[in-house]
Amino acid sequence: MVTVRVFLAVAAVKKWELHQMDVHNAFLHGDLSEKVYMQLPPGFYKGCPGLVCKLNKSLYGLKQTPRCWFSKLATTLKRYGFTQSYSDYSLFTLCKGQMRFHVLVYVDDLIISGNDSAAISTFKQYLNSCFHMKDLRVLKFFLGVEVARSEEGIFLSQRKYALDIISKAGLLGAKAVAFPMEQNQRLAGSTSAVLHDVDRYRRLVGGLLYLSFTRPDLSFAVHILSQFLHEPRQDHWSTALRVVKYLKGSPRQGILLSADCDLKLSGWCDSDCASCLITRQYVSGWIVFLGHSPVSWKSKKQETVSRSSAEAEYRSMALVTCELKWLKGLLACFRVDHTGSMELFCDSQSALHLAHNPVFHERTKHIEIDCHFLRDAVLADLHAPT
Repeated sequence: MVTVRVFLAVAAVKKWELHQMDVHNAFLHGDLSEKVYMQLPPGFYKGCPGLVCKLNKSLYGLKQTPRCWFSKLATTLKRYGFTQSYSDYSLFTLCKGQMRFHVLVYVDDLIISGNDSAAISTFKQYLNSCFHMKDLRVLKFFLGVEVARSEEGIFLSQRKYALDIISKAGLLGAKAVAFPMEQNQRLAGSTSAVLHDVDRYRRLVGGLLYLSFTRPDLSFAVHILSQFLHEPRQDHWSTALRVVKYLKGSPRQGILLSADCDLKLSGWCDSDCASCLITRQYVSGWIVFLGHSPVSWKSKKQETVSRSSAEAEYRSMALVTCELKWLKGLLACFRVDHTGSMELFCDSQSALHLAHNPVFHERTKHIEIDCHFLRDAVLADLHAPT
């Protein structure tokens, strides 16, 4: 999903056209690389007992069908001249002289963008000759996300999806709240009654998780609620309903991918103070901007227990450094090169000193080696912690 936001953010800045196509019965196009036999369907005349058929093409229901379809599509695109990205295998790029355009694949949905309308039209004809395609023309709705383009940029929202969540929760008439969660709320170790309808809680949290594709303000709340999917209690359900009440006040909220900015990456990170009462682990939160456009964010519990807030902040910086380096490679597929350092913002002076100082101290030598590649990035002038 991060690649989708980056794809659209680059298209917004470069003023590229955005088109969408859909493949009819995509999984039936895949070529099987192994022998698969199938029992004859009910009602089909059997000439002798034990008669089976050998499949020459993939069918819906086979475990290898999705991969067979993607391999078929990738081969078709490469035959046309596309190059598959190493940063994300679902991204394909074609460059000839000044002409360049890109294709982003999500199962059987394709987003096409580039700077040459004639080349895009020719490519659509090529796809139609290979598969049974449906041309949806200008991109307006993709994977439940509404795409609205204006002079300011591309606005992504999930208004309809948010309203569906509110309706299913029975809160269309509820009063909206200003924040998704109460401050310093503790849900771990709750002794309230166990929910009888566990699936309802899981469906609601899953819906909120998908809604966070365009709502970074939900990330922390969804991260907390996702920890109790195994045995949710009444307190957890009440907290989930509060998040829905928060949605009630802003169902149209989304993110704007600005058309008037440079394509420079910058990251912001933070951590809390051992909020989990059971494990005493810190929670990292970070967001990455491409110019003025938010393209990647996450709220995640750290895998180990930090011995200080400085160490927790340092681990958060290491996490966002991984994301920045990957995004830099992804942007190279769009011919967007970073010549200077990528800014990384953190509010802990101690963590900043750790990042700048390559000397191992008594208080930091226990930190895993993989976290210290942040120092290497700073020394190589790839990042400028601030």
